[in-house]
Amino acid sequence: MNERINKSKAFSLGLQHVLAMYAGAILVPIIVGGALGFNSQQLAYLIAIDLLTCGIATLLQSWKNKYFGIGLPIVLGTSFVAVTPMISIGSNYGISAIYGSIIAAGLFIIFFSNIFGKLLKLFPPVVTGTVVIIIGLSLVPTGIKNMAGGSGSKDFGSAENLMLSLGVLAVILIINRCFTGFIRSISVLIGITAGTIASTFFGKMDFSTVAEASWFHIPAPLYFGTPSFEIAPILTMMLVGTVILVESTGAFLALGKITGRELSEKDIVKGYRAEGLAFTLGGIFNAFPYSTFAQNVGLVQLSGVKKRTITIVAGFILIGLGLVPKIAALATLIPTAVLGGATVVMFGMVVSSGIKMLNDVDFSDNANLLIIACSVSLGLGATVVPELFSSLPEAIRIVVGDGIITGSLTAIILNVILTPRRKKAADSTIPDTDQLMAKSI
Repeated sequence: MNERINKSKAFSLGLQHVLAMYAGAILVPIIVGGALGFNSQQLAYLIAIDLLTCGIATLLQSWKNKYFGIGLPIVLGTSFVAVTPMISIGSNYGISAIYGSIIAAGLFIIFFSNIFGKLLKLFPPVVTGTVVIIIGLSLVPTGIKNMAGGSGSKDFGSAENLMLSLGVLAVILIINRCFTGFIRSISVLIGITAGTIASTFFGKMDFSTVAEASWFHIPAPLYFGTPSFEIAPILTMMLVGTVILVESTGAFLALGKITGRELSEKDIVKGYRAEGLAFTLGGIFNAFPYSTFAQNVGLVQLSGVKKRTITIVAGFILIGLGLVPKIAALATLIPTAVLGGATVVMFGMVVSSGIKMLNDVDFSDNANLLIIACSVSLGLGATVVPELFSSLPEAIRIVVGDGIITGSLTAIILNVILTPRRKKAADSTIPDTDQLMAKSI
């Protein structure tokens, strides 16, 4: 979509990005806050400050300058990788240790971003394409569960939920088949809106959350008290930060491919610095660690709108939602099944992007086939069977307990192991100069 985007269109497209990531953004504070025994007032603050910080983090990543910001159409959200470590740290060391460790991890990422950037050579097309496929496949089960009403819901798999989710999916497909330009680009937003309106006929709208929410909220740094810095939590969160960077690298490279932009090592480093700043900001405002949201990568591919102006608008919308909790609560009215119908499409588009990236891979090389086969199998396996690594020490579970990370690390390690053999095999096919001269004589 290359047409000029006016303000109303930019707002609609930005809102579409917000709705695409909203469920994931508020789910993490609900899980963490509930596990740590937060009361309703504390939980309301946690959700609001999370949305606000998501917006600021998105703007930091979109703002391409000399020091930070990759300048791609990226939306940052709360990382699910950090959920279990945050609950564990909070239970054993207290809430203040959570935010001390997040701040320390953010500074660690900022100061060592150049070193992380040197690892870009570990991501040839066979690795990046595989990682992006794994990201998409790992998200699909969540989308399918949402279609049924959300994991643990009383009406899971009910006819009403399936009708709503499949109806949203049908609307999105019909719009993409019958329309072009702007209408097609907001197909997800139209589908979600139509599904939400339809859900009123099934009695699925609950306005109690909106009624209880306040009209205005002023963010307060260190809301839960002065952060404390404990060695074990800091090391744990630094490991979490490193893992998140692996995940984000795949998203960076996928977006670079989608937008037709060749990313340099310097670009990736600035992207890492922006995420480090987002970590630090999350710690100061007692929020969360942040990473690039894969569902929004899929939305960029699906909508065809590749301008970072749209994600900047999304960032400002998130900030507005964070400042006005009552408006933010309106988005909670969207039934899970409705979001499921939309997210399944977007998660599938992430898989499609990964397959497209593999076009540059030589499939006659058996090493490439092994990298893809093992990485996808382990990544998807860890997602479908999360208890696979349950007996391992906690520090190791943080790394391998997430399917995306398991698959990504498998792809990186196998590429390093198998690359020398590939080079050696290639070199052996080149005739030696002395032998050629001897034959010619």
